[in-house]
Amino acid sequence: MTFQVIACGNLDRGDDAAGLLVARRLRQLGVPAHEQSGEACVLMESLAGAEKVILVDAVAAEDEPGTIQAWNANLVPLPRESFCCSTHAFGVREAVELARTLGRLPRTLIVYGIAGRNFQMGAPLSPGVAEAVERVVQRIATDFFSATSAENLFAGTVREII
Repeated sequence: MTFQVIACGNLDRGDDAAGLLVARRLRQLGVPAHEQSGEACVLMESLAGAEKVILVDAVAAEDEPGTIQAWNANLVPLPRESFCCSTHAFGVREAVELARTLGRLPRTLIVYGIAGRNFQMGAPLSPGVAEAVERVVQRIATDFFSATSAENLFAGTVREII
């Protein structure tokens, strides 16, 4: 069974760095995690080769910066309003939904979205987003290293706020 964590973002755009920071922290803890910009074609190719994927990205939300949402993308489409701030014409949401249409989603795809507010070039990371990065890291790492990681890691609800 192939498993991977894919984290998307841009370190130079404030809260958009959240996903990449999750990946870097996970690797420090010994959890394999890949970094991507979120460009749709590259992301779709990464999804095609795995059975189980956790995808982490910053999202635009009305919630306070640092609010964490999780979706089981095999059960529901990703909300357009949350994934509208890509620096690409086609980003994470479009990649996931196109992969769904083409029948190329992994058997299990859990998406964590960390709410951000400031995505401007050169902006600092919001304190709430920095705290959320560590909460997502701890959740993924704990499940990954637990004896029942396969069950826990992918037993998400349709949508939850953590």
